[in-house]
Amino acid sequence: MQINSPSNSFFNRTEQTNNKLNQQLATGKRVNSAADDAAALQIINRLNSQQSGFEQSIRNAYDGISYSQTADSALSGVNDAVGRIRELSIQAGNGALSDSDRQALQDEVSQLQTQITETFENTTFGGDPLFDGQQSSFQVGPDANTTQSFTPTDGSVAAGILSVDISTQAGAQAAITAADQVAKDVNSQRAELGAFENTLDSTIRGLGNQSDRIAESQSRIADTDFAQAAAERTANDILSQTSIALRGQANQSASSVLSLLQ
Repeated sequence: MQINSPSNSFFNRTEQTNNKLNQQLATGKRVNSAADDAAALQIINRLNSQQSGFEQSIRNAYDGISYSQTADSALSGVNDAVGRIRELSIQAGNGALSDSDRQALQDEVSQLQTQITETFENTTFGGDPLFDGQQSSFQVGPDANTTQSFTPTDGSVAAGILSVDISTQAGAQAAITAADQVAKDVNSQRAELGAFENTLDSTIRGLGNQSDRIAESQSRIADTDFAQAAAERTANDILSQTSIALRGQANQSASSVLSLLQ
């Protein structure tokens, strides 16, 4: 017959401690449930939420960079077309050319004008028109109103070059002036895109640093100190073996008493 004794209670406590330490070593987490440390678990959950916010903000910022690079690539093509129109306009200003020669040059200009128009009309990002003149905002922080925004041109920046006609010498001169102005405006827009991209790069670095600090804080609170847990388990194993021995002695003594009573 086995009767309850302090040694049984001691044995149960050592078994519970051993189970907890084994779980910490197996999962690598010091806090696996609210029973382990309710206050720490709340802090860990808040840090998890913050960490998720920073990680998503970084992804959003990279989307902003992709947006900027898409717009800049399209404007680069426009700039090349404008440069070619300017070159053709200078050529058309040559008095040695005939009217048919200038008309042939104008035919190429018309193709380039169509290319510019289609670039502004058909360039998209994420399925939406990019050059619609509407502001695009990117959430680049875990808190409300932490955004970076950019407003692209609606295509009117190139309006001056879309109506030029270099089939005459006068038209060629006007086209050179128009090309210079459009090139200036396009490059200004590209400079703004470059600044926007650089700002996002800086933001990503800052978010990464903050995310790393939160991860370190979370690790200090949540992760198992393996050296300490292993030492505690060794000490607890000794206590467990002692409690088993004591429980055996207590049961043996109880059996002796019952024998005398019989």
